[in-house]
Amino acid sequence: MEKESEAVLLRIFIGESDMFQGKPLHKYLLELFKKEGLAGATVLRAVSGYGKTSRLHTTSVLRLSTDLPLVIEVADKKEKIEAIKPKLDGIINGGLITEEKIRVIYYEGKNSS
Repeated sequence: MEKESEAVLLRIFIGESDMFQGKPLHKYLLELFKKEGLAGATVLRAVSGYGKTSRLHTTSVLRLSTDLPLVIEVADKKEKIEAIKPKLDGIINGGLITEEKIRVIYYEGKNSS
């Protein structure tokens, strides 16, 4: 992406215990996004949260602390996000996906010699 550009931020809300093809779903998705050449993705682990079932997931309840909420944020140009969305249909069985327009401001670090 250019130094400043319009882009899309895709947020995928899943549970830490969600799996796909025997692998943690968040790891599978991160590998997929990298393989597809998306500009960047980050997995964020929450300390608590709930979804449409209203079941609270939190670190303070031991039996639920193994299924904490995860948010995967993926940013890239609209075309690349649109291309990846159909692939998510067969991978994510439960969860929430949101999308918003963003303005990317990219800063390059200067190498010191």
